[in-house]
Amino acid sequence: MLQRIQTIWTFLAVLAAAFLFITGEDVVISDSIPVLNIGCIALVLVGLLSVFSFKNRKRQILLNNISIIINALLIGVLTYWLLKLSGGIQFPEKGIEPIFSLLAIICLFIANIYIKKDERLVKSVDRLR
Repeated sequence: MLQRIQTIWTFLAVLAAAFLFITGEDVVISDSIPVLNIGCIALVLVGLLSVFSFKNRKRQILLNNISIIINALLIGVLTYWLLKLSGGIQFPEKGIEPIFSLLAIICLFIANIYIKKDERLVKSVDRLR
């Protein structure tokens, strides 16, 4: 059932995390720990696990909620990095990184709506039997 609409939304969130990984190569928050890279890899793995656990909708909602929390933390980290950046936010090429996390959160919220709708449909059909 990979053709469902919630799978497409979740996959778009995974793509946003991949784009964040690509564009966030110059983000240095800590010299010793690559926070952004670890967060992006975790988002991709949790997102792909959510896409391929389509038979267990409760697990899919849980994994999407974990991805939303990680994305919210990454928005905070990236905002901190932007405010600490020398020159401020005057550079037009800087500052696109938090947009990808925000898009991922929106996509995951929409995916959760469709997963819950699908869960209600399955429960209503079970009641009819």
